[in-house]
Amino acid sequence: MNTISSTFEYKRPTWQTAIMLTLGFWLSATLILDWVIMPSLYFSGMMNQAGFSTAGYVIFWNFNRLELLSAAVVLTSVLALSKTQSQWGLRGIVLSGLLLTVSLLDTYFFTPQMCAVGIQLNLFQAAAAIPATMDLLHGGYWLLEAVKLVAGGMLFNWCWRQA
Repeated sequence: MNTISSTFEYKRPTWQTAIMLTLGFWLSATLILDWVIMPSLYFSGMMNQAGFSTAGYVIFWNFNRLELLSAAVVLTSVLALSKTQSQWGLRGIVLSGLLLTVSLLDTYFFTPQMCAVGIQLNLFQAAAAIPATMDLLHGGYWLLEAVKLVAGGMLFNWCWRQA
């Protein structure tokens, strides 16, 4: 009995797969950290503990390094695709560059500044109210998180549609 077989194969470029997998991991990890882990630590009362700033710094130090690695993989993949495929132009490069910029700002500005403001320098003094600088830093951090999620979502959506 003869069967008819098709040789039609759906092939996605390897760099495009790397972008999608990296963005999927990165954005989902961001959502878990920002909307599950940190709020649960806050509502459990850990923010009132003396070591909260140190614990937060350790968590974000590790996560920010993963973010930098993810941003580098996404930017490298977009640059490789822009060399081989014409539709991967300036828009993808700008979005991936924006993601790298957000990661660099989070890693080398916001996280160290928030932890420095949060460290209680005098252990014998009762915990004071949250300084205004911390509110300003949190606002900047959440703005960057929104930019990261929007830019990453747009890039992921564009990758999905290009397939």
